[in-house]
Amino acid sequence: MSTTALTMETFEQTISGDGIVLVDWWASWCGPCRRFAPVFEQAGRKHDDIVFAKVDTEAEQRLAAAARISSIPTLMAFRDGILVFSQPGALPSAALEELITAVRGLDMDEVRSKVAQQKTSGASAKAST
Repeated sequence: MSTTALTMETFEQTISGDGIVLVDWWASWCGPCRRFAPVFEQAGRKHDDIVFAKVDTEAEQRLAAAARISSIPTLMAFRDGILVFSQPGALPSAALEELITAVRGLDMDEVRSKVAQQKTSGASAKAST
């Protein structure tokens, strides 16, 4: 499967669906981004059940700012609409495969429970201030 270019208009819809979405935040002038691109594309061809998406941070500056991207490349992994991984830096192929395996292996009921607890504790902290 080829990579999908994301924009401000398509980002939310793409990441919020069921399944796994990997997002590569990049720019054409970024050397590490250019070195990571073939690794990302090769993984995309290998894992056709995963959405491999890219955000050009130069073309989508508002989106990059909203996602608080401060270093590129940054790789994000979403599963069932939940951000489960975010890290700057280009990954070698083996590390990307390990990440994919780890994301596939997540217990999403447990992840959803932790997200709900964080939202509840965050709301409690705001209410007590």
